[in-house]
Amino acid sequence: MTTPHIQAKSDQFAETCLLPGDPLRAKFIAENYLQRAECITSTRNMLGYSGFYNQRPVSVMGTGMGMPSCMLYAEELIKDYGVKRLIRVGSCGSTDPEIGLNDIVLAAGASTDSNANRHQFNGYDYAAIADFDLLSGAVDVAKQQKKTVKVGNVFSTDSFYHPNRKLTAMLNRLHILAVEMEAAGLYSVAARHRARALAILTVSDDLITQQHLSGDERERSFDTMITLALAVATDSDG
Repeated sequence: MTTPHIQAKSDQFAETCLLPGDPLRAKFIAENYLQRAECITSTRNMLGYSGFYNQRPVSVMGTGMGMPSCMLYAEELIKDYGVKRLIRVGSCGSTDPEIGLNDIVLAAGASTDSNANRHQFNGYDYAAIADFDLLSGAVDVAKQQKKTVKVGNVFSTDSFYHPNRKLTAMLNRLHILAVEMEAAGLYSVAARHRARALAILTVSDDLITQQHLSGDERERSFDTMITLALAVATDSDG
C-alpha cells in the first residue's frame, strides 16, 4: 500500500514518527541517532526512515515547509500507515526577550494566521493544542536530562517573510513565545484522527535582537531537541 506522496509499504512506519521539515534533517537523524535505519520512502525527495532507538521502533519523515505540506504528510502517515504519535522537531524564531538562541520551546498550543483549521471547523476558530501526555512527558524527560525548556503558545504562520512589521511586538504582548510554520496544522490533523502530536522547537532566530544561528550552528545545536524528542518518543511508545 502506498499513497500519492509516501511510497512505503504499509508496515514500514513505526507508531511513533519524528517530523522535521527538512528531509535532509530526517536523513541526518536516521543516520546519526537510529540503529538499523532504513530509508523507506524518497518520493519527491521527501525522505522517510525507520529504525530503532533504545531498542524501540521509531520513524522519521520530512514534511517540507508550511502547514499545507505538513498536514498532507501527517494525514497520510496517520490514516494510511497507522502512525499514532507525531513529534515535530523543527526551528522557530523567538518573540520573547527571555528566550534566546538554542533554547527549546514546547508548543502547548499554536495560534495561527492560516485558515487551514477554519476550513475543518466550519469557519470557527479552532484551538490547536498539543497532546497532554506527550507534552507532560517532554517536560518530565527534560527535567530528568537537566535541560531547560520553555512551554507555551507559539504562532504558526503561512508567511516566512511576514508583511506585518509589528507582528513580533503583538505576539510578545500576548505572551506567545515563538513563530514557526507547522504546529497548528499538525495539531488539528492529529486531533481529527485521534492521534497524538507535539511540536518540539529549537530557537534558531531571535526576532527581537535579530540574531541567527548559522547553518553549522543549527546542525550542532539541534542535538538537544532531537535527543529530547527521541526520549519522549520511546518513553511514550506502547
